[in-house]
Amino acid sequence: MILLVRENREYLLAPGETLETDLGVIEVPETVAPGDIVETHLGEEFTARALRGPDLFAHFERTGAPMMPRDIGLVMGHTGCSGGDQVLDAGTGTGVLSAYLARAGATVTTYEHDPEFADVARKNMELAGVDDAVTVRTGDVTDDLDELSEQESRFDLITLDTKDAPRVVERASELLVPGGFLSAYVPFVEGTRAVVETARSTDLQDIKTYETIQRGMDIDERGTRPSTAGVGHTGYLIFARA
Repeated sequence: MILLVRENREYLLAPGETLETDLGVIEVPETVAPGDIVETHLGEEFTARALRGPDLFAHFERTGAPMMPRDIGLVMGHTGCSGGDQVLDAGTGTGVLSAYLARAGATVTTYEHDPEFADVARKNMELAGVDDAVTVRTGDVTDDLDELSEQESRFDLITLDTKDAPRVVERASELLVPGGFLSAYVPFVEGTRAVVETARSTDLQDIKTYETIQRGMDIDERGTRPSTAGVGHTGYLIFARA
């Protein structure tokens, strides 16, 4: 798949695919590459781009509200997830976090309790080109905690976006390598407190909690000011270390 971009519009198409638009018919060459110019039959030009992380966020099939790029960036920045890491993820959803981690070189095992959501996530992993690095399991991770804790290799990172996060946090020390990280994304204050209190009751260390807020800036001929549009708050992130 490749993106064809022109000003404020973009289309995700496969080589050889045809699409009718108000700017004319787009016929994507079989050998299209990033940087190529593709013209419609009316001579309107689109530029080809390879898919990158933010593009996946925009073009994944969604099964709910995905984690925002700013939250994903904090997870990756605070845990240092990189090539060779083994990741356990719970609450796959759209799969955008798993895709980002896999594109950074990690191998991810992710759990999604809804079978239909899990099927969508698998298709999204194919679109991202990381289906060989991400295993989407259908079910509840808490049902497999005994099995996961008994396996020979442990995880470098556990990421959670699920209501039963405290139950996983209770067992995190059994699942993580020494110095490994836990990261939990929680939408509500009450759930955040439950995760933190559970982490404090274990031998996890360096427990830190953040609210993620981001506001855009409006820059035009009148001047520069924070944007009044959009929602700055997305959720809460808890980090801890084994």
